[in-house]
Amino acid sequence: MIVHMFVLGVDPGLSRCGYGVVQRKDGKEIAIAAGVIETPADMETPYRLTLLRDEIRELIVDYKPEVVAIERVLFQRNVATAISVGQAIGIAMTEGISAGCKVIEFSPNEVKQAVAGHGGADKEEMEKMVQILLGIQTPLQPVDAADALALALCFLARQRVEA
Repeated sequence: MIVHMFVLGVDPGLSRCGYGVVQRKDGKEIAIAAGVIETPADMETPYRLTLLRDEIRELIVDYKPEVVAIERVLFQRNVATAISVGQAIGIAMTEGISAGCKVIEFSPNEVKQAVAGHGGADKEEMEKMVQILLGIQTPLQPVDAADALALALCFLARQRVEA
């Protein structure tokens, strides 16, 4: 049984990509890092993707997660947004696999169910549950960071149920 584990949650996006690192140590989840990787909208896409790749690679090198948990995008109204989110997902997956991490995707409803207890939770409820579960006193801004921590918590909750 693993008593110590790092999970990197990734809320993918090309303009803003949320990340959150959660450690499980002796059965307790602790937030280690959270934030947002931003790429300039006026930069050409290949350079933005390279910047995103470099930042995700650095997170993996710094925190050495066993798992990278990524949000699976099931639907996007805007085709251009769907493509750029898909590109960000590909970067996160590739970097995770290249570093020897397990890479797993969760749908938004799976994350909401695991963290808030129901699939209909809104953004505010999810952020509040992340704060409660991780003992974070101040709101996480932007919310992409809370979303990424929720992804990491989802993996850990699933692992606990499977055990």
